[in-house]
Amino acid sequence: MSAAVERLDATNTALRGHFGTGTLNVALRLSYRLASALADGSRARTRLRTELDARGLEVVTLSGAPCPDGDDPADWSDPARVRHTLDLARILVDLLPFEEVRGAIATCGLGRADDWDDEHRKAGARHLSRLSGGLADLAWRVGRAVRAGFQPAPGKVLDSPEQTVAALTRIDKDRLGVCLDLATVLRDWPGPEAGIDRITDAGLSVITARITDPAVAWQPLLRHLLAADTARTEYVDVDVPGTDEQRGTALAYVLDELTALGLVPEQQPCTAP
Repeated sequence: MSAAVERLDATNTALRGHFGTGTLNVALRLSYRLASALADGSRARTRLRTELDARGLEVVTLSGAPCPDGDDPADWSDPARVRHTLDLARILVDLLPFEEVRGAIATCGLGRADDWDDEHRKAGARHLSRLSGGLADLAWRVGRAVRAGFQPAPGKVLDSPEQTVAALTRIDKDRLGVCLDLATVLRDWPGPEAGIDRITDAGLSVITARITDPAVAWQPLLRHLLAADTARTEYVDVDVPGTDEQRGTALAYVLDELTALGLVPEQQPCTAP
């Protein structure tokens, strides 16, 4: 926990150089071990919430994507992936601002397509069912809902819009959906807007939209997602590589672009271990 707080301090200092002293929304990435410890310890969750409050930081989303060089379970054929995501959900309901009644977790696109044989597919289906049941039970117990979004990516089971719809056709669509990296959508989908329409027409929610490369033309795609009459995502995360200072500069640019588009950002994330 101490290392995570130190990392949070460094990121917060860099962000404050761009955004001053107001409240900032952040999206945290917690390692498998840290998430397990926080889920098992209410005092540890209380400490993390206190540390966030002291810095003027609020959390409504967490990242469940595998951490670089981490010990996270590889994919959704592993039951540990269910435990990790439910641990994150348990943590998130305690970190949400008092007025918030829901939050979101982003996770990986099931697994590598080349590895996803019939055995993996059946295991994955069981684990998604367990995830849905666990999220439903958590919502019933605490009165706050957490949804999970699976991120399509090249080489994954979830890759093209058609593959994503086929793989997720039987999921609990009230609690599970997709997380879209707009740079990946623009780079790898032949028709980005049509691809998004294909997914949402199939009843899948775009739970989180992620901006990972501010240099690509993400603005029209986000406008398509957030059009006033068809708003199809609730959270926008900005997660770019680089130093804390570089990320702060990129975030300032993205927020200026969102303002110019007339869009109100829900999320201004930094990444923490």
